[in-house]
Amino acid sequence: MNAVVGGAAVGSVGGPMVGPVGGPTGGPASVLAYSGPPPWRWSDLATSWTAEPLVLVLSVLLGVWYLAAVRRVNRAVGERAVGDRAAAGAGDGRPVAGHRGGRWQPTRTAAFLGGLLLWVWCTCSGLGVYDRILFTDRAVQVVLLLMVVPLLLALGAPVSLLVEAAPAARRERVLRALRSRPSKVLMFPAVSTALLMAPPWLLYFTPWYEWSVSSGIGNVVLHLALVLLGLAYFWPRLQLDPVGHEYPHLVGLFITFAEVIFDAGLGIVLIYGGHLVAEHYYLALGRPWGPSPAQDQTWGGNAFWVLGDLVGLPFLAALVRRMVVQGREETEAVDAELDARYAAAAARARAAGGPEEETGMRPWWLDDPNLKHRYGA
Repeated sequence: MNAVVGGAAVGSVGGPMVGPVGGPTGGPASVLAYSGPPPWRWSDLATSWTAEPLVLVLSVLLGVWYLAAVRRVNRAVGERAVGDRAAAGAGDGRPVAGHRGGRWQPTRTAAFLGGLLLWVWCTCSGLGVYDRILFTDRAVQVVLLLMVVPLLLALGAPVSLLVEAAPAARRERVLRALRSRPSKVLMFPAVSTALLMAPPWLLYFTPWYEWSVSSGIGNVVLHLALVLLGLAYFWPRLQLDPVGHEYPHLVGLFITFAEVIFDAGLGIVLIYGGHLVAEHYYLALGRPWGPSPAQDQTWGGNAFWVLGDLVGLPFLAALVRRMVVQGREETEAVDAELDARYAAAAARARAAGGPEEETGMRPWWLDDPNLKHRYGA
């Protein structure tokens, strides 16, 4: 079954159709017949399209589920707000103005839906049309599917949404699974980091790459596997969703710098290593336009190196923002606890008939064993 893309026939399952022509015996003088898409142009990223049915179906199902779960969570929050207002004697029973406690953040929804759209674009746009024709095209696709799409999906906090929208019994099962030993092993920094750094090396230096470009099934498997492996890394590093064990965010920063080194190392090997990846496949294409296989791999190695480093910047920004937000939340929790203790002390003082102004909390340094002697405490 062939799909016409950009004015040329492309094998939707078996790949571009090539074969010997010019002689009945197909001897050394044969010329390879190229039946793939026409010469690549920048406009193809927006004007050429193909279909990746599995990615399309998964993206639609995930998007519909996400929006339905967000609506369910927001409706539950609104009902609780109505109940709180009624309990407070508000009379009209309308939700408290400006009430946002517990409502799902629109930025998370935008991130998750953006990740799904980028997934579809990577596999169905011109990038997907040429991903089995040009090494550079595949290199860009690998970076986006492994590092950008999973990052956006993880920023959407889908597991947290699943927990919030699920009934109490199912919610407890999900949390129990996240606390299980396999989950903790998978989210251990060394394991999750290996799931991000190892796949590109395995892809380019094992038969996996040639299988992904020569087989329609292998191509689909690659499109799914890279996203899942990226999620296995970004989920425990961002810690927006529940995790089996929390680790300091600085661990994520150090891992990011290590990932930059690995990207650079792989890019250098692809550029200067002298080994052509899937050489027989690309020569068999008989592509009459564009760079030679060697030049194509050089461009692809540079694209992987530069783009791999650049896409790490959004993750660093998200990680730093998460550290700031978490620090603010911890500070607010400590302040609330101190306020509650102060109010309790004041209430006890009033009950005992003592002056309320003398019931303030003692400064912490007066009770610290290393400092209290300096202040005569």
